[in-house]
Amino acid sequence: MGLNEKISNSAEKGLGQAKEEAGKLTGDRKLAHEGQRDQASAEAKQAGEKIKDAAADAGENIKNAARKLKDGITKH
Repeated sequence: MGLNEKISNSAEKGLGQAKEEAGKLTGDRKLAHEGQRDQASAEAKQAGEKIKDAAADAGENIKNAARKLKDGITKH
């Protein structure tokens, strides 16, 4: 996950938490729900970024394994 995405998602989640708490304190259920939605959105984005990172890591691991296999075959 890129640094910009991490910062953006963290900010969105923090803002959502603030909205939720403000809504609870003021009795504004709409604001509290909006805050919960913001938090859920940020968490979903974070999960998507983690999946992309894991896929990229898996791809790199496959490339490395193929390279090692090729190197092993060419040495014999």
